[in-house]
Amino acid sequence: MAWVLEGGFGATNLRTTSRPAPAPGPGEVRLRVLAASINYRDLLMIDGTYNPKVPLPLVPLSDGVGEVTDVGEGVSRVRVGDRVCPIFSLGWHDGAPNRAAIADRTLGGPLDGCLRKHMTLSAEDVVIVPDHLSAAAASTLPCAGLTAWSALMEHRGGEPARTVLTQGTGGVSIFALQIAKALGARVIATTGSPEKEDRLRALGADHVINYRADPQWGKSARKWIADRDGSEGVDHIVDVGGASSLEQSFRAARPGATISVIGILGGPKAPLNVLPILMNQLRVQGIFVGHRRGMEALCQFMVEHKLDPVVSSVGPFENAVEAMAQARAGTHFGKVCVDVEEAGHG
Repeated sequence: MAWVLEGGFGATNLRTTSRPAPAPGPGEVRLRVLAASINYRDLLMIDGTYNPKVPLPLVPLSDGVGEVTDVGEGVSRVRVGDRVCPIFSLGWHDGAPNRAAIADRTLGGPLDGCLRKHMTLSAEDVVIVPDHLSAAAASTLPCAGLTAWSALMEHRGGEPARTVLTQGTGGVSIFALQIAKALGARVIATTGSPEKEDRLRALGADHVINYRADPQWGKSARKWIADRDGSEGVDHIVDVGGASSLEQSFRAARPGATISVIGILGGPKAPLNVLPILMNQLRVQGIFVGHRRGMEALCQFMVEHKLDPVVSSVGPFENAVEAMAQARAGTHFGKVCVDVEEAGHG
């Protein structure tokens, strides 16, 4: 059984259908999918705005976790019974990506994703997840978790940041907050919801700015840091807004800071003043999730620091479309997940 997008784009074209997974061949594993989680990318893919040329039918959702039920000849990395996450970009195991890893080999489009009962793939493309995580929590690691890890660790541009600014309360931003605090950083978090401010503080945010009440939040963040340690701004900004937030991210940054651009919640295009980049020697780094080695390092880090991803809700498989609507509304705190394990057999 699987959710499939067919006949056109849009959530109204999602339906369940039988989609058995083949027996694993040499070097492959078959998974019983336990849970999946929803990313903003998934919603754009379903709408047809992420890639209007993606071939249909398509099983959506990039992130998931499953239990290994069968292994093919020659498989030694995992065993039957292991809980594993498929990596987002199949075949990208380390180093810099190639265009295939970015455009052609990604789950949830153009390749079938995780919103299905079973899937078969290469054993080289899965990572064993920490034992202490629930299935829903583990399902958030391949995209949201790894994107935050890649930003703060794989592309940090030097020593770990002493100060980090995160934006909003989506999956990547909360992962970035948790990872940064585990590394000992001081974290400024932004949100547009007064109701979420205390929850960010409970997760460890040292300072919270409501960007709706304070449109010049970048300047305010820089001043807050300066008042405390005399520095000239934030070391590392994890920017999820894109066009709508980069100007303020520039204002928050100290000279020589890193700005990780990981999302386009505010749109992909806007007039850009590059002068702050030049004058302050800012390092603006695009982040496209990450590779298998990074995923393995993230999982080890989560074990060492006993980190738990923040899951906003877990809906049943048959209500997956409703879960997507909840994610689209933007009222969640953390990740919206789907319980695939409890779905009917198929």
